Amino acid sequence: MIKYYGFGLLCLAMAITHCQIESTQEDEVPEQLQSDFSEEQKALIEEIRRTDILEWTPEMQMLGYQQTHEVSPVRFLKPANTPFHLPEADHSIEEISYRFDGEDRSLDHYLNTMEVAGLLVIQEGEIKLEYYAAGHDEEKTWNSFSITKSVLSMLFGAAIADGYIDSIEDEVTTYLPELEGSGYEGVTLENMLRMASGVKWNEDYTDPESDVAKLDHIHETDAFVSYMAGLDRAHEPGTEFNYSTGEVNLAGVLLQEAVGRTLTDYADEKIWQGFGMEHTASWSLIGEDATEHGGCCISATLRDYGRMGMMALEDGQNHQEENLLPDQWMKQSLTPSPANTDYGYLWWLQDGNAFNGSGIFGQYLYVDPDQELIIALQSTWEEATGGKLTEHRAAFIEGIKKAVSK
Repeated sequence: MIKYYGFGLLCLAMAITHCQIESTQEDEVPEQLQSDFSEEQKALIEEIRRTDILEWTPEMQMLGYQQTHEVSPVRFLKPANTPFHLPEADHSIEEISYRFDGEDRSLDHYLNTMEVAGLLVIQEGEIKLEYYAAGHDEEKTWNSFSITKSVLSMLFGAAIADGYIDSIEDEVTTYLPELEGSGYEGVTLENMLRMASGVKWNEDYTDPESDVAKLDHIHETDAFVSYMAGLDRAHEPGTEFNYSTGEVNLAGVLLQEAVGRTLTDYADEKIWQGFGMEHTASWSLIGEDATEHGGCCISATLRDYGRMGMMALEDGQNHQEENLLPDQWMKQSLTPSPANTDYGYLWWLQDGNAFNGSGIFGQYLYVDPDQELIIALQSTWEEATGGKLTEHRAAFIEGIKKAVSK
């Protein structure tokens, strides 16, 4: 079911503008996501709709991240009839300790100081730890923000397996001919997935003249593609990394054109049904013509975050031993880019073989094939990003890795 609102292109995705959104119709929302809001909660949702996401209070974050379908236009993904099973381990993690900022810290310290709403640790396919803060639980969805980019990467692999895309070396203009003669002439899909197209892009949220700010006023896919086509070439394709959510949204439009279906419909088939997600989810849309944000805002439950990690860990093979991705797709996706050795195909690369998808305000999906370990975090950080916050999380991840290796 689609819901339409007046909504800026990157309003929720990148959280830079004041948005006015009409109220939802409850009968459009799947039963699992329907809520009996108190008058106080209804008033808070109205306030959330009027407030720049960077200015949300912790109370707004908790409700707004859970209720993305109430504050943005979405399509819904349906739960699978047979979910990918995540059994609870006989022995859970009893203690996690780590060192940060010159001091020894505990699990409780991290949970209480880093605004954790949900934490899931899976090792060898079993749940070793699951935690929810008050007001959140295993049935509620949560906005993943840019973790969605990594999901889009897997969908590109699925499209190759299904024959919708011939090769990652295909040029972007093969699927979006309206970009011929633009800065995207000669750019390959691989360049785009590595954020190394060479096309000029400014993602400065403090600059009202930046590209990301201008896109907030574009509400139709054709106008969005036209804007991207008007950008200049700054570097030779494949030579320079430039983080661009606009470009990943363009990759989403391209994938939709290639498969001839909405991204939600394709993700529903290949991931929610194909791999076996347990709960209803949603994907936020660009604007009134209902094209999804390729670079943002799938909202899913914590355990389904974990299943996204399992799909990546299993190279797309589900419980029925069906291969949803091309053989070795994840290995290819995790090959360091020549333009940025910390980046693959919309995945961030860690030391060793580990990798992650990362979203603003502390959303995180960490996968370590060597330990068969997946860590999913849902958070309400006070800042969208921050060096200290990221360093603290990295130290905590190391603490979990030590705990599960005992």
